[in-house]
Amino acid sequence: MKIEVLFFGQLTDITGCSKLVIDYVDTTDNLKKIILEKFPALSSLKFAIAVNKQMVTDNISIEKNSSIAFMPPFSGG
Repeated sequence: MKIEVLFFGQLTDITGCSKLVIDYVDTTDNLKKIILEKFPALSSLKFAIAVNKQMVTDNISIEKNSSIAFMPPFSGG
């Protein structure tokens, strides 16, 4: 099974893509590890992860057919 990972903002520039399809990963920590191995330049940046449009800060399980997004920090104004 595959999952789709979306990138936004400067993360799109760094990864060179706005969408990446990878083999299923069971947790957000494991997903982050895989993404950082594939795109080491992201390791120096802060970013947020959303699962099914909900921001997550802890390691959570990724359910089948989940929507995953990596987003740069938001600035207010």
